[in-house]
Amino acid sequence: MQSNDVRTLLHCALPTAVAGVAGVAVSAAVAGGKGALGAVLGTLLVLLFMGGGLVVLLRTARQFPHLFQMMGLLLYTTQILLLMIVLITFKGTSVFDPKCFAFTLLAATLVWIAAQVRSHMKAKILYVEPDSARTSS
Repeated sequence: MQSNDVRTLLHCALPTAVAGVAGVAVSAAVAGGKGALGAVLGTLLVLLFMGGGLVVLLRTARQFPHLFQMMGLLLYTTQILLLMIVLITFKGTSVFDPKCFAFTLLAATLVWIAAQVRSHMKAKILYVEPDSARTSS
């Protein structure tokens, strides 16, 4: 993994983890221990899905650059569908508070996406490789 890829991953994971800690605190205050457990599970799920997806996307971009845009769209669609399936699966659970789980999952997902957009906007990645043989006069 290249250094700018690791930087992107860290710039996305850290704000998401902070949002998750805030979600755990709010959920613990609102729904007690079950709410906190749901918020922790929601945060971990987002970090796992989005982090894994970003790693897959970065590897695809390096190996198959012509598939990058299509893979990105497919990856985000798959992630959202998997998150929806998880929400539907745990809808009636009594182990943790499903509302705290869902709201923390949604907030962490939005924070991850915003952080990823910001990270890509701030990255100084060359679009065109400069010609090294060319000298300026």
